[in-house]
Amino acid sequence: MFKKILYPTDLSDVSKKALNCLLAMKSGGVKEVVLLRVISQSNAESLSQYHKHFFPGTHAHLETPGKGVAAFLESVYRAQEEEAREGLAPFEAALKEAHFKVKTRIERGVPQLKILEVEEQENVDAIILGSHGRSNLKEMLLGSVSEHVIRHSRKPVIVIKR
Repeated sequence: MFKKILYPTDLSDVSKKALNCLLAMKSGGVKEVVLLRVISQSNAESLSQYHKHFFPGTHAHLETPGKGVAAFLESVYRAQEEEAREGLAPFEAALKEAHFKVKTRIERGVPQLKILEVEEQENVDAIILGSHGRSNLKEMLLGSVSEHVIRHSRKPVIVIKR
């Protein structure tokens, strides 16, 4: 039925639980997994604002518009991408050990929108994700990312509960 699955992860506990379900799907015919980590641009930009607010004057070049801020944000993104690569490594290893063909993608953007964009680009058969991510926002039934993906995905979405 499903041969290619999109597996977006924020490395949270419920996301790791989704990995176990995905591994169990191997016997059902799943052959390929697109492993996705989306780095929220708003998080990097918030970090920049935090730095300016709590450490004023320590990096004067960040206070002026232009090159300094852009360079700082780029260094934040690079650090986040490295952290994402390290975080995804055990997921990728587990999938490869189970003999899945794995494509790993690290993207920047709004997570729920990027997931839907990658869904189309990769032409997956389904998406598997956790019901709640790392943010501690209390949604009534689902996390905001998973709810958006469920509502707007053109493919089936498998949601793993906490």
